[in-house]
Amino acid sequence: MPQNQFQRMIFALLTVIVTVHAYVFYSLYVVNGSILTAMNGTTGVLEAINKQGGIYMMGRLAPIWAIVLVEFILAYLLEVIMGSPLSFKLASKIFNPGETHPVLFETAIICATVGLMCPAMSFLAAFLYYPYYNGFNILTLLANWLKLVCFNFPFAFFSQLFFIQPLIRTIFKVLFVRKTSH
Repeated sequence: MPQNQFQRMIFALLTVIVTVHAYVFYSLYVVNGSILTAMNGTTGVLEAINKQGGIYMMGRLAPIWAIVLVEFILAYLLEVIMGSPLSFKLASKIFNPGETHPVLFETAIICATVGLMCPAMSFLAAFLYYPYYNGFNILTLLANWLKLVCFNFPFAFFSQLFFIQPLIRTIFKVLFVRKTSH
């Protein structure tokens, strides 16, 4: 879909903006919501986060906006450096882009991107949100990483395939596809 480097960067930017917000919401509300509310004796997740003074990251409490910003920067860099280029190459090894129906080829790219980005971002999250107050153990880090991959992969696969990428492709077409008059 993107035709040049500028368009690839914009496509990645749009994808990461939507994806990071979806994953922060998923992580805080779906995966950790009941833990946060129980720990803080509250009925709402946002109330629990405010009561504890933020989200634990890198051994400190940080506000939600800082979490979103850090994850956005890391996700964008990973997407531009690894996700987009490698997912296209992986999809091209299986399907010929010129001969394969665009929907099938785009689906292969999405699946390859999730297969690359989910473990990579889950590793970064395992590192960022590691319980450093207990000391550091590489086996704990790896166990936390595996746990995050197991939580995140189904959400990543279905949200990217059925919601995020169709939305981003629609927005991208509105921004970049020139209308021809007949």
